[in-house]
Amino acid sequence: MLSDEELLRYSRQILLQHVDIEGQLRLKQSRVLIVGMGGLGSPVALYLAAAGVGELHLADFDRVDLTNLQRQIIHDTQSVGQNKVDSAINRLTAINPEINLVPHLAALDEDSLATAVESVDLVLDCSDNFTTREAVNAACVVAARPLVSGAAIRLEGQLSVFDPRRADSPCYHCLYGHGSESELTCSEAGVIGPLVGLVGSLQALEALKLLAGFGEPMVGRLLLIDALGTRFRELKVKRDPGCSVCGAAHE
Repeated sequence: MLSDEELLRYSRQILLQHVDIEGQLRLKQSRVLIVGMGGLGSPVALYLAAAGVGELHLADFDRVDLTNLQRQIIHDTQSVGQNKVDSAINRLTAINPEINLVPHLAALDEDSLATAVESVDLVLDCSDNFTTREAVNAACVVAARPLVSGAAIRLEGQLSVFDPRRADSPCYHCLYGHGSESELTCSEAGVIGPLVGLVGSLQALEALKLLAGFGEPMVGRLLLIDALGTRFRELKVKRDPGCSVCGAAHE
């Protein structure tokens, strides 16, 4: 049940007929894994914590650097040198002490990633490299967990939802294959801060829709964001029956 304090804290979203008490209870009972506590993971974690998602698993082995503060808004100057997960936990606890926060401080290998994904209801990929995205996608396909994937670099952003519980849903590998610019990161190419905030906020929104059970998630659709011209474009994405990652899961 929701306490009186929780009813007050979440009152503005409970007022929405799409959420209501039932949806808020679903959020409270949900467990979510956020991979990466950087530019994308910052708004994702902040909004999911504020919205009352009951348990957030935070995964990142990196430490806060001064160059992160231009876009990774969950951290501050006092956090420089701290592990990003520890810094994030301090901020999230201050925002909402009612939720549970589970740290993953070490780099997730194949086994630990599989265990982490299986222990939650939904995964958000907020990483900044293709290798991690491929590994997270594969683990989500095996565990049949929905994946909200976001990316931002330079002045371009992307967003999609992959849900292996649905026979018509593509996976990340269906869309990107073996990838391109697999090692290119923000530290090499640059990125504008509000863009990662925008993509991360949209990731949080898609997660809330999936968890609370309202709206139309972006399954089978890819949102392309052109920050330079402030333009949004949507593409339809189909599942690849011959995909080496998810093909067998639908047989």
